[in-house]
Amino acid sequence: MNIEEFRDYCMAKKAVEETFPFDEVTLVFKVMGKMFAITGLDNERFTVTMKCDPDWAEELREEHPEIQPGYHTSKRLWNTVDFEGMLDDAFLCRLIDHSYDQVLAGLPKKVRQEWEQWPES
Repeated sequence: MNIEEFRDYCMAKKAVEETFPFDEVTLVFKVMGKMFAITGLDNERFTVTMKCDPDWAEELREEHPEIQPGYHTSKRLWNTVDFEGMLDDAFLCRLIDHSYDQVLAGLPKKVRQEWEQWPES
């Protein structure tokens, strides 16, 4: 999956916005204002930092060298994934979906109710 495909996949999700809150080269995807995917446009390799269930995060790191503790994030809750490694697109999509769902589940009930009313992308 290249960066354009990654962007399209993220933007097709409900209530997603792309932002540059830190600088002009750090692209952040948010659902209802909360980050679920971060990538540096100026990195040598295409990597994405995504939220993950802590137990699954450890398991993924043990099984896949392309998955490391989150860069500049909580190492317990975030993984940085090398999109140029051996992971196939279906698995990368599963990781993106999981991150999106993790962030969505952590939103306050009122915000989740607003999300439910959001039109599909």
